[in-house]
Amino acid sequence: MTAAGAATESDLSAPVLTGADRAAPLSPGTRVEVRSSFDRRWSGGFEVVEASGDGYRLLRLSDHTQLPGTFKRDDIRRERRRSGHWWY
Repeated sequence: MTAAGAATESDLSAPVLTGADRAAPLSPGTRVEVRSSFDRRWSGGFEVVEASGDGYRLLRLSDHTQLPGTFKRDDIRRERRRSGHWWY
């Protein structure tokens, strides 16, 4: 936030997690969104394949490809449900 109370761009891109979402581990089959390391925006269309001490292995649903590497819990969140409106 700025001194005047307006939200900055970094405030708007910060993850919005509830207490339960932050603490709860994600089990295989959970649909998630992934935070881009480039612009810090969230992208949907992924699913947890495996959870380990190193992080989470993910599957991209569009082509059923397992992504290389692992993702930290801070870089994924449960998929947000859309409101059903065409513009959102």
